[in-house]
Order: sequence, then structure tokens, then C-alpha cells
Amino acid sequence: MAARSLAVAKDAVRCLKQGNLASRPRRLMHHQTRPNPSAMYMDLAQAGSPATSTTPLDIPDTQRNTLERALRVDQAGELAANYIYAGQMAVLGRDRAVGPLIQEMWDQEKKHLAVMNKMQLQHRVRPTALWDVARVAGFGLGAATAFMGREAAMACTEAVETVIGEHYDDQLREFKSLPQSHPSVPVLKGVIEEFRDDELGHLDIAVENHSQRAPAHALLSTIVGAGCKVAIELCKRI
Repeated sequence: MAARSLAVAKDAVRCLKQGNLASRPRRLMHHQTRPNPSAMYMDLAQAGSPATSTTPLDIPDTQRNTLERALRVDQAGELAANYIYAGQMAVLGRDRAVGPLIQEMWDQEKKHLAVMNKMQLQHRVRPTALWDVARVAGFGLGAATAFMGREAAMACTEAVETVIGEHYDDQLREFKSLPQSHPSVPVLKGVIEEFRDDELGHLDIAVENHSQRAPAHALLSTIVGAGCKVAIELCKRI
């Protein structure tokens, strides 16, 4: 953490010297050396691996429900995240200060969704019936907060990623009940840990880019966070 803070401080000093701090997005490139389990789903050599092509079937109904609900809501969440960033880019895409930053986070969410789509098929999970709702609501939230300004767009990201980070932590605790001997389970847990860290990286980026300066920040965060929690519960079940 200290090293990361020092790096951010040095970047700020460098931008000040160049006289354009206000126009530059402040990025935090996290987790460059951590494992990347999701890469297994993008590697053709792993296509036939039991870890990426099979699912634990001979398990109690409670464990199966845990797995299915988790992947259903995670897929829906990554879909909504893609449309949130699409909405923000529609409004702020040409903004030199935050446009490239939003695009960077969106690109990461595209990878998340691609992996979740593969995992949904692997584990034979029915997608949420709220698929189209997630798309429309996500785009609307992204565009609406972007219209409110850069800081509000970042506040939206901060609120969403706070909830998602906690949600992924809850899932990792639930996954302790799954059969650890099945080859897909360690990979599943690794992917969730990886995506959680990515989402928390987005949260850090939002804060570094002044999310907490947004008008009515506390109210906006409460509304967006509550909406995310309701969406999570609905997508688990529907």
C-alpha cells in the first residue's frame, strides 16, 4: 500500500511539472504479478481440461444451488457492468480526462463477461431471466451518472464496486462447502478472487479520480449501492 501511494504521489508531481494534472486520469495499475486463473478459459490448450469443461454434479442440492445462484448472479453482474461503462462512454467517451480510464475499466469487464459466459455453460447454469433488464438498467445508470459529471461517474463506479467486492467475498466463503477435490472448484475460486481484486482496483481508481467530490456523494452512493444489492438478490432467484 505504501509503495502504491508513493507511486501515485510521484505521478502527481510529474503531472504538475507538466502543467496538466487536471486533464489526466489518475490510474492505479494493480495486481500485475498475481495469478490469473481466468486465462485458462481463454487458452485453447485448456479447452478440454476437466477444470474448465466439467462441473460437480453428484453433490447435495444445497451445494448445487449455491453454485448455480453464484454463477447466475455473477454473469448478470458482469453484463450490467459492461453496460454501465457503455453508458458512461456514450457521454464521456471523448473526455480526455476520464474517457481513456473508463475504456480501460470497460475492457477489463468485457473479459470478465466472456469468462463468466464460459463458466455458465461449463457448470450448466441457467442465465437470469432479467438479462435484458440488466442491460437497460446498467446503461441507464452509467449514462445518468455520467451526465451528472466526471465525479458522479466515478462515484457510481465506487458504489458498485464496493458492493461487488463484498459480494465476491461472501461467495468465496460459501464456496468452502463445494467439493474441493473436483478440478473445477479451485479454478472457480481463483477466478472469483481474481475478479474481486479487479473490481476493488476499479474502486481505488474511482476514489483516486475524485469520486467523493461528486454532488450528494453520500446519497448517490446509498442509492446505487442499494440498487446493486436488490439486483443481486433478484438475479440469484430469477
